[in-house]
Amino acid sequence: MADRPSDGSDEELLVQADRTTHAPKVSHQVMTKQERAALRDAQRLQEQAADRQAAQRAGGPVGRWWRRLQSGSDKVSLAMAIVALGVVYGDIGTSPLYTMQTFLAGQGGVAHADATAVIGMLSLVFWTMTLITTIEYVLICMRVDNKGEGGIFALYSLLRKYGAWLIVPAMVGGAAFLADSVLTPAMSISSAVEGLETLPALQGVFDANPNLTVMIALVIILAVFAVQSRGTERIGKVFGSTVLVWFLFIAVTGAVSMAGNPEVLRALNPAYGIEFLVSGDNHAGLALMGTVFLSITGAEALYSDMGHVGRGSIYVTWPFINLALVLSYFGQGAWIIRTLENPAFVRAGGAPNPFFAMMSPQVRTMAVVLSVVAGVIASQALISGAFTIVSEATRLNWMPHLQVRYPARTRGQLYIPTVNCVLCAATVTVLLVFGSSERIAAAYGLALTVTMVMTSILVTVYLWHVRSKVAAVVFAVVFPTIMVLFFVASMAKFLHGGWFTLLLTLAILTVMATWDEGTRLERAQRRHMQPDECLPVLRRLHEDASVPMYAENIVYLTSDQDMKRIDTDVFFSIFADHPKRARAWWIVSVQTTDAPFTREYQVEDYGTDYLFRVRISLGFKVSQSIPAYLHQIMHDLLREGRLPQQHTRYPKVDADPEIGPIRYVLIHKELMPESKVSQRGAMALRIKYAIRHVAGSPVKWFGLAPYNPVTEVQPLFLATVRPPRLKQVE
Repeated sequence: MADRPSDGSDEELLVQADRTTHAPKVSHQVMTKQERAALRDAQRLQEQAADRQAAQRAGGPVGRWWRRLQSGSDKVSLAMAIVALGVVYGDIGTSPLYTMQTFLAGQGGVAHADATAVIGMLSLVFWTMTLITTIEYVLICMRVDNKGEGGIFALYSLLRKYGAWLIVPAMVGGAAFLADSVLTPAMSISSAVEGLETLPALQGVFDANPNLTVMIALVIILAVFAVQSRGTERIGKVFGSTVLVWFLFIAVTGAVSMAGNPEVLRALNPAYGIEFLVSGDNHAGLALMGTVFLSITGAEALYSDMGHVGRGSIYVTWPFINLALVLSYFGQGAWIIRTLENPAFVRAGGAPNPFFAMMSPQVRTMAVVLSVVAGVIASQALISGAFTIVSEATRLNWMPHLQVRYPARTRGQLYIPTVNCVLCAATVTVLLVFGSSERIAAAYGLALTVTMVMTSILVTVYLWHVRSKVAAVVFAVVFPTIMVLFFVASMAKFLHGGWFTLLLTLAILTVMATWDEGTRLERAQRRHMQPDECLPVLRRLHEDASVPMYAENIVYLTSDQDMKRIDTDVFFSIFADHPKRARAWWIVSVQTTDAPFTREYQVEDYGTDYLFRVRISLGFKVSQSIPAYLHQIMHDLLREGRLPQQHTRYPKVDADPEIGPIRYVLIHKELMPESKVSQRGAMALRIKYAIRHVAGSPVKWFGLAPYNPVTEVQPLFLATVRPPRLKQVE
């Protein structure tokens, strides 16, 4: 079939097929426009770094630190600082919308919140933001990165060599973060939209349509998830200027309100906060710390999104963000103190929202509009962090391989369609089930306290092994202890909605734990053959003309990285049922590197011209265009004389007349009923295969969907229980 020469009409058909299909081909260029721009940026940074080395000795410690920062990969620019505002600070930026209102509700309304309570609450908020967000996360955690990437999984990747037990806090923390990523969009957007109800002109409309708030929030949530495919760089530039206006707005309105009651500045003394927490005037008890925690819910997202915008951008923007938040909280506290003398609020006994109430009706309209936009930004911060977390979990083999897109040029930007759809569906479910931000608040924040506790544990381990044991002890005494206190306080929300968060966390944790366990069992089962054990029978099949040709080229996609031996799964697939005779068998594995734009491959032919072992190394920003890359490899081997000439007589989809038809094969494993495996292991494998069935096979990840690949199922050859012999009867 492949050796018969083609006539002119055949050649014309092949050329026409090439014009018709426009199948993707590998370019002659070794770098894309994006990569060339990144290379120029890197060269420019190196030149600037050389110029700055001479000035490193001058300017004092701060000047030297700033020059080092500007000469590295975390160089600060105005554009990236604006992107950081739009991507990173959304969650923590919306906390003033509900923190002080939740405080008033916990105290039983304005009638039960005196000036001492307000000063105490403000003191707890200020020092919690200082200790946890500024010191722990910005100054300590952000110095612990994995090639610029932040988050609990990046932290675990640095530390897993120090103990197998570290997988527990990493998995638990990552699962809790993903659970919180579901609640944050619902909480932030619904609380902002509910501000519309405070506008006098719209009160009649909302009274007549009680579900209107939920409907508006639902539309906004769907729109946020719909634009994720455009990339967080584009979204960040749009949101960045808006969030700058938002923080300026809350800073100015807070400062204006605080000017009438400067006594709230006493809250800078931590003694007032501690005294109020343990006093009888605190009607919420220890649960008050759960309310205080709402003021720092965006700290973990800030750490996880570090890879999206760079550490330097967060360093230069956080002081402004911190000041704006403090002014807003203190302004709300000043309004509450003034309101203590207002008989209308005292008689009502309710918990008005101080954020909107402290403004005049004219200013309040602008506040509602900006708060809705800020709620969208808060959702963006957690969604971006969720993409990063899932991508890192996939590299750790804790989740199935999902299709990943890189829609932006900025480092760390990614988009995972499956995760986006799941998050969208789950967020809509939360909104419809709970119905209001007040009810969502009962579940909000509990999962994130778990993530922060686990992050604190891992940072302690890092400091112990990498930095200083004294620093590790001091860190462990201060920060994990505070986070455990927050967790205990947040557990007061369990029966009021926290159960939903923990159930969601347990579901995600089950996915990661069982996928990891199932992968380890499969790898333990994997067996290899030496080339001299399998080459003779492969040569016999290759030369046996009595067996029909299955395909010119058979390509097996595998996760096995061994280049010197043959995976027995591939060997027995070739001979299963009916021998798969081919002119060439290809065993291909794909390795994702830490460098962004790697495109390399290695080939082992075992001294044959019909069996090739290929390992393709692709950067984490390079698309998985495996069919196009394989055609390039085959053409390279043809030019080198290592692959015999192949010619196609008839048109085919890939429109490559020099390469014969290719059949792609993926092998999936299934557990045998007789397998001798623990109940835990069997359950892990069954759940893994069920997840794979729902999430889809790696076909899209390899870019094989248009080529109709074959998926085979082979039994998982774990140790098996031998049944007794049968008894022959007449």
